[in-house]
Amino acid sequence: MKGEVVYLYAFDVANEIVTARVQEILSEKPFPFEIRMDRTLPKDMPLYKPLATEPSPLSSPLRGAPVRLLIRVYDVGVVTIMMRTAFTAGTLEELLPYHEAVLDDGKPLATVARELCAQVSTSLKDYMIGRADFDIAPEAFTVFCLEDLGGAQDVNLWLGENRRSVAGLLSETEPPRLSEAQVAEILRLSRTFENTDCVVVDWDAALVVDLDGYYDDVLYAIELANLQLEELRVMDHRLDKYLEQAYVDLERPRLPMIGLASVSLRHLRRFRMDVTKLTDEITHITKFFGDWHLARVYLAARERFYLEQWRASVEQRLAQLDKLYSVAHTEANEQRMLVLEIIVVIFFAVDLWLLIRGNK
Repeated sequence: MKGEVVYLYAFDVANEIVTARVQEILSEKPFPFEIRMDRTLPKDMPLYKPLATEPSPLSSPLRGAPVRLLIRVYDVGVVTIMMRTAFTAGTLEELLPYHEAVLDDGKPLATVARELCAQVSTSLKDYMIGRADFDIAPEAFTVFCLEDLGGAQDVNLWLGENRRSVAGLLSETEPPRLSEAQVAEILRLSRTFENTDCVVVDWDAALVVDLDGYYDDVLYAIELANLQLEELRVMDHRLDKYLEQAYVDLERPRLPMIGLASVSLRHLRRFRMDVTKLTDEITHITKFFGDWHLARVYLAARERFYLEQWRASVEQRLAQLDKLYSVAHTEANEQRMLVLEIIVVIFFAVDLWLLIRGNK
């Protein structure tokens, strides 16, 4: 069997990237990434097209094969790096070592991806809004792509005969050790359009088979789901840190809060708007309509990545943020009223004193 292993890395580098103004990425002219439209889809709904560039292959091979690069830049402030290396294998078990993702010179691909992302971020710094330090590990995903099954022509029949080997490959486990329940769970989220293709999505890896040799569209659908996971994960992490600081600020002694309340209120309001905007944008780039194969692939990846649970977590923290906003707003109003009452009392006392003194 022949194919390639594709490693996907997603980095959150900014709140937004103004891609319309980008002229170069790593000294190369970018191009709008497009997928081939072979299947039925709504013609009047254009797909989101990120900026892309394809630098030279890495200097060091992976298991003796060169590693191709494809870098994409998204408006939502995400840079994705795709690394692809070809293979020839007799069985699926021979592909298990590819999970390690280490170049022949001993350097992990994740480290290479991080260095490339830093270079891309530097070249895009003038077009970034709210640039962020990507201190969280990137969201990584591995896709095993097959275009030759060693003579088999019916992919669905082949999948049924090799279901345990497929489950073992995606779960990084020797097939005989897997329980039947685990095999069924891994293969539960499989999608197919013709007898010549299939997609099986697991949490950390996926299998894509297409005997026609074109699967960039499926990779793109999986990449979008992986991108969403990265964005939601980063937002959840930032919300945790921000809420902790907000609680500390709001629990300070009352008198210092006279100035702090309005400051906290502005910070809470601005952060709430930023998070809402980001949530809307990452949802917008993955809008699929109709009964479409790629939509079903994306929905399978979304379910496997627990995107709805991550989104619920973000929404829960946003609700907590709204409560803090209300608390800060109420606190600020109470303090203003207190100050005004004190001023009124002072003026009344001064006026009364002047009146008594005048009568004397």
